[in-house]
Amino acid sequence: MERKCLWGFFLFLLIILSFPDGISAQNKTSSQAVYTEALRLIDIWLEAQRDYERLPGMSVAVVEDQDIIFARAYGLADLEKKVKASTDTIYSICSISKLFTSVAIMQLRDAGRLRLDDLVSDHLPWFDIKQQYPDSGPITIRSLLTHSSGLPRESDYPYWSKPDFIFPGREQLREKLGSQKTLYPPSTYFQYSNLGMSLLGEIVVELSGQSYDDYIQEKILKPLGLQDTRPYLPKELWRNRLATGYSFLTRNGTRERLPLFQAEGIKPAAGFSSTVLDLARFASWQFRLLSRGGEEVLKAPTLCEMHRVHWMDPDWKTSWGLGFSVYEMDGRTVVGHGGSCPGYRSTLMIDPGQKQAFVVMINASGTEPEKYARGLREILKKAAPKKEGAEDPAVNLEDYAGYYDAQPWWGETVVLPWQGKLALVSLPSDNPAKGLTLLRHIEADTFRRLRDDDTLGEEVVFERDQSGRVVRMVRHSNYHPKIKSVK
Repeated sequence: MERKCLWGFFLFLLIILSFPDGISAQNKTSSQAVYTEALRLIDIWLEAQRDYERLPGMSVAVVEDQDIIFARAYGLADLEKKVKASTDTIYSICSISKLFTSVAIMQLRDAGRLRLDDLVSDHLPWFDIKQQYPDSGPITIRSLLTHSSGLPRESDYPYWSKPDFIFPGREQLREKLGSQKTLYPPSTYFQYSNLGMSLLGEIVVELSGQSYDDYIQEKILKPLGLQDTRPYLPKELWRNRLATGYSFLTRNGTRERLPLFQAEGIKPAAGFSSTVLDLARFASWQFRLLSRGGEEVLKAPTLCEMHRVHWMDPDWKTSWGLGFSVYEMDGRTVVGHGGSCPGYRSTLMIDPGQKQAFVVMINASGTEPEKYARGLREILKKAAPKKEGAEDPAVNLEDYAGYYDAQPWWGETVVLPWQGKLALVSLPSDNPAKGLTLLRHIEADTFRRLRDDDTLGEEVVFERDQSGRVVRMVRHSNYHPKIKSVK
């Protein structure tokens, strides 16, 4: 795995990097030029997926270091009121809330108020869960952060059950704790625990002397300028800027509107709301801190520590940092978290080494924001600046760009210019970058498929009408009429 935490690098680098947030306009323009074709494909792909998967609404942001290089929204924040989704639409981010609680705990650690290996009972005298394994190790703050404490997943209330999704308050959580029992010996298995993260929120309250909301607002959200992130769902904005949540698809292809909820005593684990733009800023803060070093909300070494694996499950498949999910993707270390609450799914995927992050929010259950984040990342990996001596075809590739009918075998095929060639992408697609087919121009309206070994495959011919417009693609002797042009 590649892992870089260069917070203590040479002095001259710190000087160079000490100018105000954000890269230069020249670099930003250059970066966007590299990704122009990729961002166009991303927009087309997400728009199609929203329709094919019948998503109510979806907001997306892509970050490169200090820049948001892509931010779009698709569909509706409220189906009945026809409120359009936007990049300012607020969603429940559910378990991404855990990252903010984890940052708060690490702030208190750095301030000398706690140690990661302190017993939970050292700070919460009322922590009286029944330990089924008295000869096992201790339940520590570290074990709560890494979900290896052996605690059950939830407080003993049915708050994930419809129709009302009623969450317990802090006192109710405490009252039930004594009647619950541990599930495993501590430091034995990974067991995701909303109960454990809620207890970390209680430790924040106990040690700070502030309410949880006030601490998070004062110590994290305000310093980072996250004005649309809250440790609750703003009721007054529901069904407008706060997206309405919808259920999994029913058999008749519809989604049920779900009621607004508040996570109450579970808010440190699942209660936050935010926008894709705010979480993009949250990611940029991490890139900035790791690059420049010093201290901004956290000390740079502390964030680096949070991104490092602190727990590996015995199955060697599940690894966790301090609050962050940590995993390998294409030989790189990726960190982040996902969120799933009634009516909402979200993900924040961060590649610290590449300084890229992907944020996806959807106002429906049973959806896969992680799939879209992976697809976004794969498409950007395919992008590359134009090289010297690269192909410069004698035709205008935009003439061929458009959607072509692929029925009854598939939905549609989109054709786009791509690095001096044409790219064919089938829609819908879980990962269009992996299914991207390249065509090299031969002559007139004739192209040939470019094989993986750079040799040429079958011909693909485009036909025009009398006015000169491309109206059909012929491949393998079969016709694919052009449905419409692309933006």
